Amino acid sequence: MYTLKKSLGQHFLKDEAVCRRIVEELTKHPFTNLVEVGPGGGALTKYLLALPNVNFKAVEVDDEKVAYLQQTYPELKDKIIHQSILDIAPPFEESFTVVGNFPYNISTEIVFKIIEWRSSVECMVGMFQKEVALRLAAGGGSKVYGVTSILTQAFYNVEYLFEVSEDSFTPPPKVKSAVIRLLPRKEPLPVKSEAQFKNLVKTAFQQRRKMLRNACKGLFAAETLEKEIFNKRPEQLSLNDFASLTYEMQ
Repeated sequence: MYTLKKSLGQHFLKDEAVCRRIVEELTKHPFTNLVEVGPGGGALTKYLLALPNVNFKAVEVDDEKVAYLQQTYPELKDKIIHQSILDIAPPFEESFTVVGNFPYNISTEIVFKIIEWRSSVECMVGMFQKEVALRLAAGGGSKVYGVTSILTQAFYNVEYLFEVSEDSFTPPPKVKSAVIRLLPRKEPLPVKSEAQFKNLVKTAFQQRRKMLRNACKGLFAAETLEKEIFNKRPEQLSLNDFASLTYEMQ
């Protein structure tokens, strides 16, 4: 068999009903190429391998899990990328879908990797710590709305699909989990430049309790800062508000 490694944030899914529901949500948006991130013990993998007419690859960093998967699922021969998802190039030249029970210690970094690959990633269905899933899906006005929410939603629409109890995993994590879906925005977010947009959002939320006028005073001319919108705190601004403000930056 195999051992669980806390250092890799491993909590393996054991609930078959949850596995089936993830696959059900995954197949609502057709795909040809599929990448599973962190297959671990293969609870989800066995369902994914059964999908017809799909080019499948799995990304797994753990030597022991790779050996176990290859032994348990011979059809995975030459389909496992034995590296961290954070260190690889896009696994297909064509567009692909991403799925996984993501290691919680790098789950936000995985989302930013998907954003980096956004020209290729047509859909993602992933399991996250509930707190992270809520943050990714949060809209303006929410207490958990912030940099991660905005920089993800600038490129993808986020759907909060369903929650998963601690008992669905081995070992049970100390937190609840949730599954979300990312689908590319139909229209790109209009910004002056991506770099300025990121700079504005990160600067604003570094001092999220302050009014935008004080948090971002170095980014705008003094007369621009007199506008009403700068009386708001960053969590009160919508995604489109931030995008519009990039055109007024110095």
